[in-house]
Amino acid sequence: MKEEWMKLVQLFWTFFKIGPATFGGGFAMIPLIEREIVEKKKWLESDDVTDLFALAQSVPGAVAINSATFIGHKIGGVKGALAAMIGVSLPTFLIVLSLGISYLFIHDNPKIEAAFVSIRATILAIIVYAAIKTIKTSIVDKTTFFITLIGVPALFFIHPVLAIFLGALSGVILILIKRKLGYRIMTKKDKGKVTSYSSSDYFIGDGI
Repeated sequence: MKEEWMKLVQLFWTFFKIGPATFGGGFAMIPLIEREIVEKKKWLESDDVTDLFALAQSVPGAVAINSATFIGHKIGGVKGALAAMIGVSLPTFLIVLSLGISYLFIHDNPKIEAAFVSIRATILAIIVYAAIKTIKTSIVDKTTFFITLIGVPALFFIHPVLAIFLGALSGVILILIKRKLGYRIMTKKDKGKVTSYSSSDYFIGDGI
């Protein structure tokens, strides 16, 4: 029981520290989550974080809160989800409340305006870095490469939710086609259990 509460406290504190990084939106969290959750704590693998971020984007709500909730649930169940959600939300709430109260006094200050312009540029750099980190675990074969190649320009014309749905549909159709062609479909978790392979084996995410 004590270990469970310690983990919940660690989850809360980890996301409490990550929360202020959501200045540029949920994607700005990715580098920090990689560092804290994957590299330092070793609670999850990079692939797990990428999958949970994709899931967080496919449901309504803020990406930062959704991601923290899903990751917390993966690590500590319902209690972990609550700890992570409160942790990531609380600093943002306090910051917004403080800025809202003080905005009337500082909004005409040229130094403050310059600081916010610089912050936007810095956040852009963080998001680009997060995209590069995500690419390493998201584009894993020809199929995911072509989905990305088509998806990026398509986002200028279609809603992101529709893009996510079409991406998921493409994956399902690919598996159905593979099965029709006689391939044995396995996940990457099955890979360690299989002792011999054949040309008809297809591991999801390991190439096509």
